[in-house]
Amino acid sequence: MQSPERRQAIIVLDFGSQYSRLITRRVRECHVYSELVPATTTLAQLQQNPHLDIKGFILSGGPSSVYDEQAPSCDPAILQSGLPILGICYGMQLLAQQLGGHVAYASGKREYGPATIEVLDSAAKDEQNFRIFEGIAISPAPTEHLGLPRSETPLRLSAWMSHGDSIDRLPPGFVLLARTESTTVAAMASPQGLVGLQFHPEVTHTPQGKAIIRNFLFRICGCEPGWTASSAIEEALEQIRQRVGQERVICGLSGGVDSAVAALLVHKAIGNQLTCVFVDTGCLRAGEREQVVDTFSRHLHIPLVVVDARQRFLARLAGVIDPEQKRKIIGEEFIRVFEEEALRLAEQGEPIAFLAQGTLYPDVIESTSHDTASTATRIKTHHNVGGLPAEMSLKLVEPLRMLFKDEVREIGVALGLPEDWVWRHPFPGPGLAIRIIGAVDEAQLETLRAADTIVIEEIRRAGIYRELGQAFAVLTPLQSVGVMGDGRTYANVVAIRAVTTGDFMTADWARLSPDLLGRISNRIVNEVPGVNRVVYDITSKPPATIEWE
Repeated sequence: MQSPERRQAIIVLDFGSQYSRLITRRVRECHVYSELVPATTTLAQLQQNPHLDIKGFILSGGPSSVYDEQAPSCDPAILQSGLPILGICYGMQLLAQQLGGHVAYASGKREYGPATIEVLDSAAKDEQNFRIFEGIAISPAPTEHLGLPRSETPLRLSAWMSHGDSIDRLPPGFVLLARTESTTVAAMASPQGLVGLQFHPEVTHTPQGKAIIRNFLFRICGCEPGWTASSAIEEALEQIRQRVGQERVICGLSGGVDSAVAALLVHKAIGNQLTCVFVDTGCLRAGEREQVVDTFSRHLHIPLVVVDARQRFLARLAGVIDPEQKRKIIGEEFIRVFEEEALRLAEQGEPIAFLAQGTLYPDVIESTSHDTASTATRIKTHHNVGGLPAEMSLKLVEPLRMLFKDEVREIGVALGLPEDWVWRHPFPGPGLAIRIIGAVDEAQLETLRAADTIVIEEIRRAGIYRELGQAFAVLTPLQSVGVMGDGRTYANVVAIRAVTTGDFMTADWARLSPDLLGRISNRIVNEVPGVNRVVYDITSKPPATIEWE
């Protein structure tokens, strides 16, 4: 059994991958505690924490090439520590380069997206080095596109690749475990528990990835499962109490599960020091405001203030087309409303010092805020991260900042959040403003709100709402020619987006039935004035993001 004073841990070194925090999440899914730290962190610094019993390291992927002059590297003491190490993508190449192998640009052999891994027969006979693949069954996803001659007993797995460099010489003491059609070294290992994987086992598009990570944790590192959602809650409560003390807090509610769970955590930690604030920006879904008021005031009994700021937000958004500018305007305006409300509430009692919000890690990593790796690339600015103004009078409390959506839902269930809220599809803080491509006005918002309501109604009626990660309508800037009642129309095009995902870092477009899509299209063009065409988005993430803006 683990001592509560000293917790077994896997340390993930962050080299700038979009999936770095996802690695940490996958480890915790296996009930092993994990922390993400900057790649520059030394072994000596980690050993100063008396509460961590470090059982192994994972080196993340990243956008650099190991042979670049300014490429991030790893403290040699970590590699010489004797502890198991799993290198993923860039992390594998770094292992090879720092331990005497060679990495080169893979001209003509780059791999991005799905690939098939073939584990070599010779590797399967080497019990010590084969531990990373031990007990792994053949992937349930198709693997027949591999153009290599079949070996007698192949283990072929579908995996997700994202690399332009490859190892062309193994470091001393390592053996080759697997290959792909384009990559000679897709996996390698040493008897000391050093393992390199060119593919990404942490993403959902590597079907057997979690089993591979589990093998590293339990077969190679010798970890014991002991980290649970309850552990996460207790840690979050303690952090909130330490940060807030006796100060008062307001929590910004958006109507989504993230801000709701953040509010419940803060309320559980500090009780009546918290007041929730819901801002009606005019960019909400149909019935959003009424549902928030009903749930928080009547069912959860948390003090709630509703601010009608519709005209204020729409005035600031008038004529704005660029999505980054929209997000920053909305982020700044939210903060200003919260600051004003904090001053008003302070007149009724003690001053308010903190703003709590439901920031999740996908928001943080896509916005590349200050606590992510310096080598990470900004995908888009989230209103509650990169969209925050430089000057703020309120200090932030973000108890979910290092968690993923599925973790947040687990915590919501444990805290008693109603099931309808726990499983609500995510709704972006900027709301419908970033689902209207182009300038935002009240007429467009009404059009999109009506179309989006139909999408969700039909998906619920089909009984697949819980199967989808997210589904919504987008009002495009396009108009097209149509015919209604024997007359010509020239009206708006609405796009439908539906995806399946577990962590929201990757997502696949949902294979909705033609009948369901037909019902959605028929209702929208018949019931929503000004729309005469509906299209369906069949792009995965990557290369697209889930939201259009």
